[in-house]
Amino acid sequence: MPFSRADFGPDFHWGAAAAAYQTEGAWQQQGKGPSIWDDFTRRKGTIRRNEHGRVAADFYNRFESDLDLAQGLGLTDFRFSAAWARVLPEGVGTVNPPGLDYYDRLVDACLERDLNPWLTLYHWDLPSALQARGGWTNRNIVGWFADYAQAMAHRLGDRVPHWVVLNEPMAFVGAGHLLGVHAPGRRHLGAFLAAAHHATLAQAEGGRALRALLPSTAQVGTTFSCSYLTPHRPGHANDAAATRRADAILNRFFVEPALGLGYPLAEMPALRWLLERYQKPGDDQRMRFDFDFWGVQNYTREVVKFSPWLPLQWATLVPAKQRGVPCTDMGWEVFPESLYQMLKQFSAYPNAPTLLVTESGSAFPDVSTGGRVHDPARRAYLQAAIGQVLRARREGLDVGGYFAWSLTDNFEWAEGYGPRFGLIHIDYDTQERTVKDSGLWYRDFLGGQAVTEQGNAASSEPQTWPLRSV
Repeated sequence: MPFSRADFGPDFHWGAAAAAYQTEGAWQQQGKGPSIWDDFTRRKGTIRRNEHGRVAADFYNRFESDLDLAQGLGLTDFRFSAAWARVLPEGVGTVNPPGLDYYDRLVDACLERDLNPWLTLYHWDLPSALQARGGWTNRNIVGWFADYAQAMAHRLGDRVPHWVVLNEPMAFVGAGHLLGVHAPGRRHLGAFLAAAHHATLAQAEGGRALRALLPSTAQVGTTFSCSYLTPHRPGHANDAAATRRADAILNRFFVEPALGLGYPLAEMPALRWLLERYQKPGDDQRMRFDFDFWGVQNYTREVVKFSPWLPLQWATLVPAKQRGVPCTDMGWEVFPESLYQMLKQFSAYPNAPTLLVTESGSAFPDVSTGGRVHDPARRAYLQAAIGQVLRARREGLDVGGYFAWSLTDNFEWAEGYGPRFGLIHIDYDTQERTVKDSGLWYRDFLGGQAVTEQGNAASSEPQTWPLRSV
């Protein structure tokens, strides 16, 4: 069915997102301390082609021209993260004035371009100095994080209307402390559970620290990674039970404590005695916080089957390539309906706040010809995802915004610079920017042009703003 921006109403937030370590570069400039990703990328074999984020998209030095491009796309909102170690090089203690000055300038530059700034406090780049003291496995991190949140609120609270506490806690806890494929590279169940519990506490404590200092009009939220889960064999009891267990870990683990429901241990009773090692009296209340919004970050669905070889969870994910379905460059199934299903799942909680899609995107190959970057698969995915958000809104779900991941190509963690998610292509040899066809489609859609049955907006030619920049 054809649709346009007008179908979402005048107050819907339209944006794109970015993250400090993935885009900023400037890893040692003006007093910034090292982060766990600076350390992790120095270890051979952790990142494809041994790449790193020391320069990345050079956003630190190019943010004004990148925001010009964002404005030219017609975005109303821009989500970015602060690098904790840029603000507090040791993680605690003395603030680094140039670091805070940088975020001052970035926020002001957003406002000058009528881009609402959405500031994420933590997007995975813990200061190395705190990792040396145990990082997320040290309960003291709850206080360290609250102090960092207060420093940011004191400086920027008068101009930033939307705050995000954590980016995808299950991702940085699970991939970094259980699977070992992300920083800090640990593979230990105890480290995972300790980090998970402390992140749950920090999620709420960070929210309280912000709300105590921000104006009453400010919105405080957090984000959750999630995947729509279906059983490998429909109707098979073991696969159905495995799917429920996977859902408890991947989709519910950080959401339900914030609502005062505690951890979803009914499906995973074996975790109860392990978590009790890290919980203290009163933690159930400390984990609660009434967020103004939740950010839903969904890229795909996962198919789950029972596995007798994986104790505790007794479940495994069936890779998309084994299932013979269309995949992105990340190996993720192309399944935009997953976004609708997760919006529906989160909306079903009593007292669920407003939902926003704070990340949604796809990595596909780009084809550069004649000064243009063609990416038809990404454009089709973007349109389909937005259509699924409209489907949710038409069913009465409280969904208030959509942020494409990402504004520009960037350092994609363990995958390095191979996968490209950006609306804007970056030539990493020259740092030249070129708006992709998907970005032009987004611009035209936000400009009011309806999406036709065939999935095209009427125009895809540059108008009165630069298509490229260096």
